Amino acid sequence: MANDSTAADPGTALTAELARLQARVAELEAAQAAQAAAASESRSATRAFVSAALVVIACVLAPLSVLSVWAGTAVSQTDRWVEMVAPVARDPGVQAAIADEVTAAIMENLDVAGLAAGALEALANQENVPPRIANALPALAVPLTRGIEDFTRTQAGNLVASDQFAAVWAEINRIAHPRVVALLEGNAGGVISAQENQITLNLAPVIAEVRARLVEQGFALAANIPEVERSFVLVESAGIGQAQRFYGLLTALGTWLPWAALSLFAAGVLLARDRRRALLRGALGVTVAVLALGVALTLLRSLYAGATPANLLSAESAGNVFDILTRFLRTSLRATAVVGLLVALAAFVTGPSPVAVRGRAVVDRGLGAARGGVASPRLDAVGRWVHRHRGALQLATVLAAGLALVFSNRPTAGDVLLVGLLAAVALAVIAFLGRPPAQGEVGGEA
Repeated sequence: MANDSTAADPGTALTAELARLQARVAELEAAQAAQAAAASESRSATRAFVSAALVVIACVLAPLSVLSVWAGTAVSQTDRWVEMVAPVARDPGVQAAIADEVTAAIMENLDVAGLAAGALEALANQENVPPRIANALPALAVPLTRGIEDFTRTQAGNLVASDQFAAVWAEINRIAHPRVVALLEGNAGGVISAQENQITLNLAPVIAEVRARLVEQGFALAANIPEVERSFVLVESAGIGQAQRFYGLLTALGTWLPWAALSLFAAGVLLARDRRRALLRGALGVTVAVLALGVALTLLRSLYAGATPANLLSAESAGNVFDILTRFLRTSLRATAVVGLLVALAAFVTGPSPVAVRGRAVVDRGLGAARGGVASPRLDAVGRWVHRHRGALQLATVLAAGLALVFSNRPTAGDVLLVGLLAAVALAVIAFLGRPPAQGEVGGEA
C-alpha cells in the first residue's frame, strides 16, 4: 500500500504542474492577444486620424487651388486678362467716370475759359462793335466755356459708349497687362501703377482719340491739345499691399496645388476604414470650403464698393467692376461645389442606408424588367461580356468624366451637371447590358 501511494504521488504532481503550465500559457496568450488588440486599435486610431487630417487639409486646399488656377490663368495670361476686363468698358458708371476724366483733361490743357475770355474781349474792342454789344460780350465767356465743355463731354461720352472704345479698351489692357502682373508682384510704374493705395490707368490713348473726334466735328482748336498723361483710378483700397502678397503666394504655389489637394484627398480616402463614408464627408467638406470662399467674395464685394470714393465710382459701378473681375473665379467655385455634391451623392446612393438600399432595389428591378423585355441571343452575349468587365467599364466611365472636366476650358456648373448626367447614363447602360451568367453557365459562356 505504501508503494502504491508513493507511485501515485509523482503522477499527481505532474498533473498539477501540467495544469499550472497550461494556465500560465493561457494567461500569456490572453495577455498577448490583449496587447495585439491594443496595438491594432492604436494603429487603427492612428490610421483614422491621419486619414481625417489628410481629408481636412485637402478640403482647406480646395478653395486655394481654385484661387491659384484663377491667378495663374485669368490674371497672369494676357488673353484671359483682356477677356476678363472687357465688360468693364460696358458699365455705364465706368463710362461716365472715364468721360468726365477725359473732358477735364482736355479742358485743363486747352484753357478754354482763357481762350474764350480773350476772344470775346478782342471782339469787344473792335471799332465797329456797338457799345451795348461790346459790354455784353465778356459775360458770354462762361456760357461759351460751358458749351464747349458740354460738347467735349458729349464727344467723350459717345466714344466710350461705342464699339471703337471697346476695342481701344481691349488694346490698352493688352498693352498694360505686363504692368498689371508687375504691379501684383510688387512693382509699380508704366501704363498701370500703384501709388498711395491706388491702381491707376493711363488715359492718354482715349484722350488722343477724343481730340481727333473734336477736330473731325469742326472744333479745330482741339488740334492744339498736347499729349496728355491723365490717370484714371481703377481701384483705391488700403488692401493693395495685402493683395500683392497674396498674389505672390498663389503664383508661388502654382498650378500644382490642385493636384496636391487631389492627391491628399485620395490618400485620405484610401487610408480610411470606411472609404465610402470618408469620400462622402470629404466631398461635402470640399463643397462647404468653396462655398465659404464664395461668401467671403460677397463680403469683399461689399467692402470694396463701400471703400471706393464716390467721386471715382458709384457704389453700384464699383460692385459691378468687382463682379466682372471675379466672375471667372465665381464660375470655377460653383463648378467645384457641384463636383463635390455629385461625388457626395454618388457615395451616398452606393451606401448601406435604407434609402439608398431601397433606391438601388427599385433601379435593379426596373433594369431587370427592361432587360427581360428585349432579350435576344446577341444581347445575352453582349450582356455576359459587359458583366465580366463591368468594373473596368465603370472605372473607365468615371475617369472619362473626370478627364472631361479637367481638360475643359473653364467648366461651369452647368457643364459639370451635364458631364455628371452623361456619366450616370453611361453607368445605367452598363448596368442594363450587364447580364450575370445564368445557372448552368460556366465562366460566363453557355
